[in-house]
Amino acid sequence: MMSEHQPENQFEIDVQNDDGYAFDAARLQAAAGAVLTRHDVAEGTTLTIVVTSNEDVASLNRDFRGVDAPTDVLSFPADIPPMPGEPPYLGDLIIAYPYASAQAQREGHALMDSLALLVVHGTLHLLGYDHDTMEHKAEMWQAQETALTALGISPDIVPALEAGTDHDED
Repeated sequence: MMSEHQPENQFEIDVQNDDGYAFDAARLQAAAGAVLTRHDVAEGTTLTIVVTSNEDVASLNRDFRGVDAPTDVLSFPADIPPMPGEPPYLGDLIIAYPYASAQAQREGHALMDSLALLVVHGTLHLLGYDHDTMEHKAEMWQAQETALTALGISPDIVPALEAGTDHDED
């Protein structure tokens, strides 16, 4: 198993890449860190980013959301509170690399910018954001824009990717 585990500021962000896809793991860690540093998140908070195949994501999407298809990113918030004295574990982000890569190419965006957006979006879901109502969507998109701007990514990437995707949280 290929895994890069390094702290992003005061957080522990583990990136798993079992299939050996070519991407900058540190950039994904920075994307999650950009979200976490802008929220009241405890020092030592951890999360895992898994970059995997369309088939793996389709299986999870089918099992947990009843959607028999791949998607770009799934967020699985941790449902167990941390043990006393242990850092909080936010949960897992699962990204379908081939799906996200094709999506970036179709939309004309740099792959790493698109992957960073998926990490930002998924991390916001782990923190409880959602886009199920217009009010919630406005709040989430504002937080997303703030993180993207901090990463040097134009917020203009969001509407094109968000319009045609089926990602969501568990």
